[in-house]
Amino acid sequence: MPKITKRIVDASFPKDKPYFVWDIEIKGFGLLVLPSGVKSYVYQYRTPEGRSRRATIHKHGTKTAEEAREKAKVLQRAVGTGRDPLAEKKARRDALTIADLLDLYLESARFTEKADTTQALDRGRIHRHLKPTLGKRFVIELTSEDVRKAFAKIRDGKTAVDEKTRPRGRAIVRGGEGAARMSVRLLRAVLHWAASEGLCTTDPTAGVAIGGDGARDVILETADDYARLFRTLETMEQVKRLRPQVADVIRVIALTGARRGEITALRWAYVDLKTGVLKLPPGAHKTGAKTGKSRIIGLPAAAQAIIARQPQGKPEDYVFRPAKGKGALSLAKPWRAVRAEAGLPEGLVLHGLRHSIASHMAMAGAEAAEIMTALGHRQIATSQRYVHWAQDRRAEVAERAAAHITGALNADAELAEVAPIRRVK
Repeated sequence: MPKITKRIVDASFPKDKPYFVWDIEIKGFGLLVLPSGVKSYVYQYRTPEGRSRRATIHKHGTKTAEEAREKAKVLQRAVGTGRDPLAEKKARRDALTIADLLDLYLESARFTEKADTTQALDRGRIHRHLKPTLGKRFVIELTSEDVRKAFAKIRDGKTAVDEKTRPRGRAIVRGGEGAARMSVRLLRAVLHWAASEGLCTTDPTAGVAIGGDGARDVILETADDYARLFRTLETMEQVKRLRPQVADVIRVIALTGARRGEITALRWAYVDLKTGVLKLPPGAHKTGAKTGKSRIIGLPAAAQAIIARQPQGKPEDYVFRPAKGKGALSLAKPWRAVRAEAGLPEGLVLHGLRHSIASHMAMAGAEAAEIMTALGHRQIATSQRYVHWAQDRRAEVAERAAAHITGALNADAELAEVAPIRRVK
């Protein structure tokens, strides 16, 4: 019997039947290799009553062989004191409420590896929507009907709240269909994580229809749209209806296509005005937790000027500081006021400024890979949809132009048919 290491695992190829590779150091610790090629780390032991039990630690690839070895040692110590780890896990699973499960998720690596802005959004959905509607339900008893009812309550504003959170702060939660949809999606992700941890065996969200996100292509289509937005920002700032920092954040988002959280949570340590870029570490942008890579955001001259005029702070300070408190700027309420004042479509959300940049890049002939790099998309399919949109728009413009020309030609032809023949005298 060998010591189970990555080298041994990689060299354990699938056969016609499942087989085990047992570790020489830790009794009961082994590797299960299936004909499909799937490999899992296991720990086999006997209960105090003498029954043989086998616990799956985790699949190979999700964690390392060394991590599996450490978990096997924990299980070995538990068995050595007369405990039954599988029976204990089942008891915990059977007694677990949705609120308990959500708390465990908030402490998990799956959650803490997310970008800070994503964590904040998820926490809000958990505490404001999921716990109030489903928190008391036991995980093993959760049904699709429970999830449907929770979706309806959030959609209909039953979880809406307006409460004071600090001397100068308020939490205003409205609910709505979008909030309901995102909350159920988050619950689905939590249940998938729980299944991987052996905390649940079913996904009641799978049979729940939550609808699509609807049209998300409301964008700033013309130069006039952009002009109205920037004029409105300037006017509202001058008459003190909008704080300069808030106006500047919206300007930078509109100019760069950056995500809202990437700019509201921007710190001086990420700014490099000499090269004209923002360098966001993995934890400061949405896809960084999954890719482990930094994100570079190019700054046009106008955006550089906006950042340069902000009061310089310490490397860890926010570039755009809130009026009070220590958190990042909140833009939801100011953006609605700006949008209404500028006469922009009600469906234009702040994220639509990002869609606008991507769409105009595609209209200018940018390839999907270029858009992917510029906007920090993790999958090229996300960028490709803007290219398809631009192609459709170009075709639409060409069709309108052709119709105009054809109409003119047809009109000329009709005139030629009815025009009287002038006789030569």
